[in-house]
This record gives sequence, structure tokens and C-alpha cells, in this order.
Amino acid sequence: MEHPENSAEYAGLQVNSGVEQQSIINPYLQRGRFRRRELSVSEMVEGIRRGDVTILSQAVTLIESVNPDHQQKAQEVINRCLPYSGNSIRVGISGVPGAGKSTSIDEFGIHVLREHGGKLAVLAIDPSSERSKGSILGDKTRMEKLAQHPASFIRPSPSAGSLGGVARKTRETIILCEAAGFDKIFVETVGVGQSETACHSMVDFFLLIQVAGTGDELQGIKRGIMEISDGIVINKCDGDNVDRCQMAATNFRNALHFFPMPESGWQPKVLCYSGFYGLGIKEIWDMIYQYIDFVRHNGYFDYRRNEQAKYWMYESINEHLKNSFYNNKTIQARLAAAEQAVLAGQKTSFVAAQDLLDIYFNSLRP
Repeated sequence: MEHPENSAEYAGLQVNSGVEQQSIINPYLQRGRFRRRELSVSEMVEGIRRGDVTILSQAVTLIESVNPDHQQKAQEVINRCLPYSGNSIRVGISGVPGAGKSTSIDEFGIHVLREHGGKLAVLAIDPSSERSKGSILGDKTRMEKLAQHPASFIRPSPSAGSLGGVARKTRETIILCEAAGFDKIFVETVGVGQSETACHSMVDFFLLIQVAGTGDELQGIKRGIMEISDGIVINKCDGDNVDRCQMAATNFRNALHFFPMPESGWQPKVLCYSGFYGLGIKEIWDMIYQYIDFVRHNGYFDYRRNEQAKYWMYESINEHLKNSFYNNKTIQARLAAAEQAVLAGQKTSFVAAQDLLDIYFNSLRP
């Protein structure tokens, strides 16, 4: 562009054209230069068996993926790793929101790694938004000590609307972690509820964390959650809160007497501790190891593992049947019409559902 100031009538005045605007794209950047090479199933299994946490993370991502190709590859990896699993202590940890689950896991993990050695994997389930379907996945920020420990592996996963906040793929992730040499596994759930039995169905010891002084003593005494708990611990037992924690522990012990003896024959214990100050952590781990020794001696440990495997077989069948139903082309074509019939009052919900099921089963016939 010519500047009028450079014309002859403006003697002694000259305007330079300036510097050409550079591209914002680095010309030396090669497209696809940083693309990670996709590993084969054999390479992935070998890396997991070697304890490579990077490859382990990639395998867990495949498990959580909804891509059919990823799911097929993930199942092949799981089947190859299955013979090397089952050699860990699985601990499920639940509690009311704000009870200090993440902080307590940090203290529990550091203590067991320091006193007993081995490797620890933490599978933290983070609640997903019902609107955006997204998760913050920020539990790792409250596990500062474990996050820096070389023998720990922390994997936050979205709940993705699954029952009780326990991701459906958590059990498969446990298999991979065990194959990678992790002999202690924590499964942290979203919160307390009747549906926490999903977590109970994949762990050896279910630990319930409660707090005192918040009016939750009676609220926490729920038959469902109390019956599946193998141990109850009262957090934040420090400072002026010690007496309230001891009183809450007494209330829980009295409540446990009204429940029948658990199938394992183990009477659940109630302990107090402080996750923030690291007090009473040793006693909790002593309780966990006493329980493991107790159920291994009477045979309940193997019985529970077998029942869990059978439970998840039926859960997998239910999940595949559900996916097959909604992915059926005939059902997809009729689903909107059935929904409109229900909204218009022409059919009840149960009749519309039965009609769709009849259509589905007829479509499967040759």
C-alpha cells in the first residue's frame, strides 16, 4: 500500500512500509510430529506386566472409551492380563461428602507403603455432571503425598451416571492394576447410598468413613450401608471434636448389635482417627489386615471373590442386552412413536415397554 506522505510535494518526509506480519504457525512444526504410536495388544500387555504406568493409563483409557474398536481391544488386553490378577488386597472406601475420603486415602496409602512396602493403586470415582456429563477429576490434588510417591498410581475416573457412582469399568481396571504388580488397591466412591453395593461387589474390605458433630449419626445408621460395611471409622477426631467422635463411635457400636452377624463371621469394628493429623492410621490398617487373615482362614475370602466374579458376569449380560436393545434398528425406528403414545395417554408406560420388547425379540428371530 502506497503512503501519500511519500509523494514529491512532501519533501523530506518518507514513511517506510514496515515489517511484514509473521504467521502465527511455527513453520518448523511438523504436522503429526507428536502423535503417539498406537501400541498393539501384546505390547500393551507386556508394558502392563512390566509395571509401566503410562501404558497402564492408556489401557484404562481404552476400557473407559465408548468406541467399539477400543472396547474390543481393551477386552483382549484384559483377557491376557487375567491370569496375573487376583493377588491384591482390595479396599473400598465410602462416606458422606466432606468426610475427608481423599485426605484419608492419602494418609492410609503413605502409611501402608512405608510400613508394608509394595505398590498401591487408587481408583477414585468422580461424580459426573447430569447436564454437561463432565467431571472435574480433581481428587488427585488432595492426595499430595501419594501423588509424589513412586510406588503409587492414582487414576480418577468419571462416574458417567453409573450405579452408586462406581464406574462400570472399575472392576476391569482392578484386573489391569493387579497384573501391573499393585498389591493394594483402593476404590473411592462418590458418597453414601443404598447403591454402594456396587463397590462392595468388587472389594475385599469395605470401609465406611463417618464424621461426628454434624447430625449424621442417625442419618448414617442405614441398614443397607451398615450391613455391607466391614469397618466404620470416625474421621476428624482431633482437638475439641474428640468427645463427639467417641460418642458417635459408641452410637455406631450400639447400632451394629441390632444387625445380624455378617456372612463372613466378622463383627465390624468402629474406630476413631484424624486424617488431617495422621492419628489412628495404624489401628485402621491393623483392623484391615486382621479381617483379611480372618476371612482367609475361614474360607470366606475365596468364596466372596467367586461370588463377585459371578455377580459381574450377570451384570455384563444385563449391560450387553441393554446395549443390544437400544442399538437395534427396528427399536430405534419405533422408539419415538412409542414415546409419543405414552405422552398422549394412548398407552401406559408398561404396555409400551412390553410392545417394544415383543418387537425386539421378533426382530431377532430368523
